[in-house]
Amino acid sequence: MNKDLSIDEFDALEQISRLSKHVKPTACVNRNAKRLCGIKFAAYRKDGQLELTEEGRAVLFSKHCIEGLRSVAAKVGAPLSPDVMGFLSKKSYIADTPDGHQITARGLECLADIDAQRK
Repeated sequence: MNKDLSIDEFDALEQISRLSKHVKPTACVNRNAKRLCGIKFAAYRKDGQLELTEEGRAVLFSKHCIEGLRSVAAKVGAPLSPDVMGFLSKKSYIADTPDGHQITARGLECLADIDAQRK
């Protein structure tokens, strides 16, 4: 995620990902659509509806994975969506234990790297 997105822009991405046909976008989506389209995270379809691009879906998935990793670090066995849990397990960032999934040393290193990049 080399583009710095605000909380509002991430919220707009979330809303675009759940936007169904013939539903008017919210004010949050309208406010952020120009920037999200400009950085190629969203695009307008031929019918005028907004949709996420592949890059936008990847950024949103990365955000979900980071949030999931933080929640597991804070509480062993924290609930995760199946796709996030599968990815974090596959990359050995979390491991299954009798108490639920727990963050590994590699996962802690990843979180430390993410936090170091933000400074």
